[in-house]
Amino acid sequence: MPSASAIRHRSDVPTGPSSPQDTGAPVPAGTPPVQGGAAFGRRLSVSLRVLPPVVVMALAFVYPLALVVQQSFTPDEGGASLAPYSEVFASESFRSALATTVWLALGSTAGCLVLGFVLALVIAFVPFPGAKAVARFIDVFLSFPSFLITLALLFVYGTAGMANGIWTGATGASDGPFHFLTTPWGVLLAEITYFTPFVMRPLLAAFSQIDTAQLEAASSLGARPARIVRRLILPEALPALAAGGSLVLVMCLNEFGIVLFTGAKGVTTLPMLVYSKAILESDYPAACVVAVVNVVISVGLYGVYRGVSRRAGA
Repeated sequence: MPSASAIRHRSDVPTGPSSPQDTGAPVPAGTPPVQGGAAFGRRLSVSLRVLPPVVVMALAFVYPLALVVQQSFTPDEGGASLAPYSEVFASESFRSALATTVWLALGSTAGCLVLGFVLALVIAFVPFPGAKAVARFIDVFLSFPSFLITLALLFVYGTAGMANGIWTGATGASDGPFHFLTTPWGVLLAEITYFTPFVMRPLLAAFSQIDTAQLEAASSLGARPARIVRRLILPEALPALAAGGSLVLVMCLNEFGIVLFTGAKGVTTLPMLVYSKAILESDYPAACVVAVVNVVISVGLYGVYRGVSRRAGA
């Protein structure tokens, strides 16, 4: 028989794990994990970091947008009504502005895609002096305001611009032949000029990822340049074309400065209609209705682009 002192000595020494997790015993339901406090602290820290930008976005964007939507349902007589929407949708000016906005946006996007793809091909694959400087200039061009490009076109093709000045100086005529800037074609030219670099930038980034060895191998096997572009370059450029084209389309739908600075008479887009309703006519409910329609179209196009790109795996 062991002595009492030996038994007391053995009982003071820990002989096994001190928690059910260490013994493998089942843990009672509802027992919190050992690291629960640390995980909660990390989640709280992440929430505190995310909260300030969410609050800023809500105050700077969501709240003003909510006020615009609210005003669109509030006629001048007070109360809540759909009368502003019915009046705006029934007006000829709104339908004309919507059609003008859509065809200008589609035409500008198509022109930017074609011109941007050709120029990006030349810069990326045709060696010429100053190609890197041109690529850097495109990055700088993206920071220019749209009205600056329009003013440049006015200095060249305006009524008192360089082209008309050269014409009148050479022929002795009292007026030059260039007056297209005040027409929808002038707005189309200005938008294509300004928005083409927004297509070229993602294309140049996509072209920089193409293995030139494949192009050289295809050329050595006798493939013509058009076939190389169609079979090798264009498939790699399609995601960049889709991204740049969707961006240009949305920006053209909301462009205001180019249309205003060209002074094109009879060219009224949805942003110009918002300006005329709010500033010139002081019809704020109608202006908010047009603004809501413009926002819905832009967000809808963005949603379509996201859905198509997700299905295509882009």
